[in-house]
Amino acid sequence: MAFSEYLADRVRQRLSGAGHIEEKKMMGGLIFMVNEKMCLGIDTDRKTGADRIMVRVGKEAHEDLLERKGCRDMDFTGKAMKGFLFVYPEGIDDDEDLDFWVRKAIWFNQFAKKSKK
Repeated sequence: MAFSEYLADRVRQRLSGAGHIEEKKMMGGLIFMVNEKMCLGIDTDRKTGADRIMVRVGKEAHEDLLERKGCRDMDFTGKAMKGFLFVYPEGIDDDEDLDFWVRKAIWFNQFAKKSKK
């Protein structure tokens, strides 16, 4: 599993109080489940070696948020997954920027469907 423990700790701190939090190692990284729903993830981009977060923001917000610094389509399969974004270091190194993304993911989480077990 390739992911930054430092980035994981930064995300954990921000998720405190967001609900029932579970961590699952999957997709080559670490996924944070909030109230049994996939919310955020962290991993390392295999091509660039950059740490990044995966943020579940929903399809409606996807295009607007894609314009923010460090943000890219999430495309594990070569096709963008609408509603999910990758955010690279230039968009999360600053605490205020990471706070923004965690708030977006938590906000959408209330509308997201529960993950199948």
